[in-house]
Amino acid sequence: MITWASMSPELLPRTTAFAEAVVRRLRGRNGRLVALDGLAHIPVPVAGIRTLSGPDEFRATLLGLISRASKRIMITTLYLQDDDAGREVLSALYAAKATRPALRIAVFVDWHRAQRGLVGQGASAGNTALYTEMARRLGPGVPIYGVPVHSRELMGVMHLKGLVIDDSVLYSGASINDAYLHRHQRYRLDRYHLIDSRPLADSMADLATEVLRPSPAVGSVDDAVRPKTAALRSAIGKFRRLLANSNYRLVSGVIREGQVGITPLLGFGPRGNQLNAVILQLIRRAERRLVLFTPYFNLPGPVRRALEDRLQQRCRVTIVVGDKTANDFYIPPDEPFTTIGALPYLYEGNLRRFCKTHQDAVDQGLLNLHLWRHEKHSFHLKGLLVDDDCALLTGSNINPRAWRLDLENALLIHDPQSRLVVQHGDELERILAHTRRLDHHHALDAVDTYPLPVQRLLKRLARTRADRLVNQVL
Repeated sequence: MITWASMSPELLPRTTAFAEAVVRRLRGRNGRLVALDGLAHIPVPVAGIRTLSGPDEFRATLLGLISRASKRIMITTLYLQDDDAGREVLSALYAAKATRPALRIAVFVDWHRAQRGLVGQGASAGNTALYTEMARRLGPGVPIYGVPVHSRELMGVMHLKGLVIDDSVLYSGASINDAYLHRHQRYRLDRYHLIDSRPLADSMADLATEVLRPSPAVGSVDDAVRPKTAALRSAIGKFRRLLANSNYRLVSGVIREGQVGITPLLGFGPRGNQLNAVILQLIRRAERRLVLFTPYFNLPGPVRRALEDRLQQRCRVTIVVGDKTANDFYIPPDEPFTTIGALPYLYEGNLRRFCKTHQDAVDQGLLNLHLWRHEKHSFHLKGLLVDDDCALLTGSNINPRAWRLDLENALLIHDPQSRLVVQHGDELERILAHTRRLDHHHALDAVDTYPLPVQRLLKRLARTRADRLVNQVL
């Protein structure tokens, strides 16, 4: 299969045709309108919600919860990497199972991502090598399931997030690897929240055990013998239809004094996507201030238009995005260039055009574009803060791929008493400490200062109009 990671410039026309076919299939409405106040929500005491300070506390909290678990551990994540952090977490799961044999454990990862190596590296068994080796050595008890939402990874992945441990939910857009858990010198920053709520934990665990696990498309990736993806094509098609009509089940309650309401949301596909619809409604309801976190500046059209409408209504909009050097795919100029290294520059071009279009709003202080950069660390934050009464925690990158292709989820926090304002403010302050405000589009590097291989590739993409298609599927 041709992927962006392995693509050479000579293959661009052929890949462009494939991408055009993908985008044509995914045209359509971006989700039904929803009444946010009418959404079912789970009442949760404010004291049961804690915003963690960073990846170090996230790692310590995760390992601590696993070591104390007594009933269940249900993990959904894009990947659990074959590296030091992945082995540490997987070893902790096996140790918990050995100590408490009645403990129910299940890990759900993306089927395709589990069976390939890292971007830019050669062919390998991927993370399944770790899974099968530990299962062979330590025995059963920590099953790892691969979830395919399409027959090709380029067409969409299982991007659900959330770790349910007993009656707590540890929610972050982070996956499990050395960078996300700050296992060595570098970290990849995300957002991290610990929520103590049995009804919320039940709702999220039930989706994994009652929707994901029973599907014939979902299979073990800790077993050396696995079916080929082609043999699952029919099952994957049925699974996709099931996902498009699935939601988290919950019993709604009344938000009382000292409580907030939390709504778990599922999003899949371009039509009837509940998560996409809620994101749009959150933006449209903002009156005083709106904060949007996204790791890649590549906004879906409906999101961009909704933001522009808020600016016209004099709502103060803050967008926090990673500097191109804080992008996962950034390659320093002194290292060998590969095609994937053009992505950060492509996203910076999107940001430059957006800033130029809305320069008046930037000058007036209505639009605040913050670029995050901290030494050689990387940035992967997602979500929304709306006025003082709503927040969205999500793994969705809020880009066209998340909008149309990937299976995503989120937690919507209704906070009518503004009880979490201080927590949200402290989190935002920590994040902004490593940002600079973009006061003019000229403050971004000009294209003619980019490394020559990047310049040549971007010009070729623009000439064939493939840059627009790349933005849609990557």
